[in-house]
Amino acid sequence: MTSKKKIILSVASVALAGLGVAVVTQVRGAATPAAQLPMAPLPGMPPVPDPSNVYSETGPEHLSPAVHDALARVYVPNLRSDTVSVIDPSTMKVVDTLKVGHGPQHVVPSYDLRTLWVTNNAERRTDGSLTPIDPHTGKTGASIAVDDPYNMYFTPDGKSAIVVAEARRRLDFRDPRTMALQYSIEVPKCGGVNHADFSIDGRHAVFTCEFDGALAKVDLVVRKVLGYLRLNMPRTRFKDTPQASDPAASEICTATKGMPQDIRISPDGKRYYVADMEADGVHIVDAEAFKETGFVPTGAGTHGLYPSRDGKRLYVANRGSHKIHGPRHGPGGVTVIDFATDKVVAKWPVPGRGSPDMGNVTADGKWLWLSGRYDDVVYRFDTSTGQVAQVKVGLEPHGTTMWPQPGRYSLGHTGNLR
Repeated sequence: MTSKKKIILSVASVALAGLGVAVVTQVRGAATPAAQLPMAPLPGMPPVPDPSNVYSETGPEHLSPAVHDALARVYVPNLRSDTVSVIDPSTMKVVDTLKVGHGPQHVVPSYDLRTLWVTNNAERRTDGSLTPIDPHTGKTGASIAVDDPYNMYFTPDGKSAIVVAEARRRLDFRDPRTMALQYSIEVPKCGGVNHADFSIDGRHAVFTCEFDGALAKVDLVVRKVLGYLRLNMPRTRFKDTPQASDPAASEICTATKGMPQDIRISPDGKRYYVADMEADGVHIVDAEAFKETGFVPTGAGTHGLYPSRDGKRLYVANRGSHKIHGPRHGPGGVTVIDFATDKVVAKWPVPGRGSPDMGNVTADGKWLWLSGRYDDVVYRFDTSTGQVAQVKVGLEPHGTTMWPQPGRYSLGHTGNLR
């Protein structure tokens, strides 16, 4: 191919891509053509550059211009303190404590990466709110009154924020900037709706139903629930109060239903991984068939899920208890799963025991930050060795995020970027 033809082909490809048309080129001598998405992507969603790795644009080299001047900080919502602790990761010190609304649950990066939203769901009250944080200054803006914002996500086309109204069994789709209500989708068979991830083509979302032991699949195009999936329970699970010398002690699983928490899609978009704090492991669900196909035991109180920056491994936070309000110094830790084999390749205990919950991976991939839900600390795990450092924060820290993170846009939670 001549250089002139290469230039013409490149320009044409860019033009077609801008219109949402998938462009696949095959050069003589190439082994195989590029992988294809299972169906046409959600209109308006950014293209998927590598269908074999949905996380390809979240590596260290993919920091967006939108975050270049952002402060390097860890933001920790303290549920029972009504505050957010702000940590400078270079000094491992709390440098600010931000007053927010009642019951802050998660710190959520906005779709355009320019705002961090604190979801104050004010459990059993009616004064829920969202508090914006400017990541360039680390300071809060005026809170916006919003009903029951336990968690928040964004549609892959960026047109809506999805406020997860857990107590209402409802998903409220709102303007992603003003938070004005657009429409709602009821999820009546999804008690404890709280966490979600999105299909590789952006057309569907799968939400976990904590109190029904199930998943709910939502069609974002026709705006309705397509179905529910009851998750299977294992015969045995980990004891949540084993002796320190035997963290792998097990017991007969007497729970009749699970308590699913976080959910993440596999790099190739073919499977969902679902953390279950009653089953003590990760359910594997076929994304297309919406059927459970496997289970990986990980540890007591399995809770948060975070892909490594290269998209090869999944970090699993085990909170150390089957109880929503567990004891201090439980048998918590982190389990590492290899995406290619679905095998456990490492286990990282917390020295002195603890309760790793939710957080995310730093931009360079070297550190995994997680809240210590029952121990009023946050943990920093070295992703090469598993070594742990701790920082004292407020009461009952929960959905922690660190900023900046690489990626083109945020789907919400503590930094589900693509």
